[in-house]
Amino acid sequence: MNAPHAAFEPPAEPSEARTRVVVVEDEPAIAHAIADRLAAEGWDVTRAADGPSGVRAVEQVRPDLVVLDVMLPGFDGLEVCRRIQADAPVPVLMLTARDDETDMLVGLGVGADDYMTKPFSMRELVARLKALLRRVRRTPAPPPEASAPTQLQLGDLVIDRASRRVTRAGEPAHLTPTEYDLLLSLAQAPGTVLTREQLLADVWDWVDATGTRTVDSHVKALRRKLGSDLVRTVHGVGYALEVPGDDDADADADPDADADDVVGPR
Repeated sequence: MNAPHAAFEPPAEPSEARTRVVVVEDEPAIAHAIADRLAAEGWDVTRAADGPSGVRAVEQVRPDLVVLDVMLPGFDGLEVCRRIQADAPVPVLMLTARDDETDMLVGLGVGADDYMTKPFSMRELVARLKALLRRVRRTPAPPPEASAPTQLQLGDLVIDRASRRVTRAGEPAHLTPTEYDLLLSLAQAPGTVLTREQLLADVWDWVDATGTRTVDSHVKALRRKLGSDLVRTVHGVGYALEVPGDDDADADADPDADADDVVGPR
């Protein structure tokens, strides 16, 4: 493990035209492997080995993406994520050595967009990072016509598409960009069950998603922020958004199931 005060290692020849990635990982073998693979993709990679140098690297490089380990010396990856997102939001993929859903939910809550559990496939890592890039570089939709409403209202839930702000019962909900995109995808077809695969393709632009729990964890984060009654689990299928206050909710879900319980194929 590198010392907590270790300086970050910038790319040898940074290029404004190329994708810039900061990798914050204290295990040298993993850090080297990730850096080498991303460099082979033609990306400029900056490495940091602890929390403080990771924050400094992001401040100086202003990367397009951050790959961030949870367990770091100095201070952990969750604190790194809090600090860099407070300064200038950037897409973050977190790495964790434990398949602990609490860690994942906390990571998503401080602004991470995705996570992977070690050990992981380099091919999958690259696919996830490219999907994040496609999302942030996606061409914005043209502004709606003057006569078209910019707000989507479902019961006491209001989604302002122009400002990307969400309120429920008049109270603002502080959602991450990914949480907002997931909510909007569900809200555009209220009551309709969307599979995890559909949501991954729509929100994450990632179609090869067998075995991932990314959608499940983001749904749980939405429930924590907006209420457990908002997103319904349909066992073995996917999720549906229920209009708040609608007493005629579809009965496909198990009424005795916990709001955060997700079963069926992943």
